[in-house]
Amino acid sequence: MFQKFILKKLIGSKLKAAGMNDAQVEQLLEVVQKNPAFFKKIQDQVETKKKQGIPEQAAMMTVMREHQGELQKILSGMQK
Repeated sequence: MFQKFILKKLIGSKLKAAGMNDAQVEQLLEVVQKNPAFFKKIQDQVETKKKQGIPEQAAMMTVMREHQGELQKILSGMQK
């Protein structure tokens, strides 16, 4: 519960600024909480690419494409 609160405070305002509504923010936080190892792996891979000189947005897109199948499974499981 405390972890969700901290996570929501840390990224919630950024997500809202990006145009996400409260329900979307809650859903995304729930997905991250239920799959922390997956999102940690993505974060680590993005950081590695950034250290190689790749811009953050390009690194994120590359890593997300590499894990597209896994991500689709996770997200489709949340919609049920």
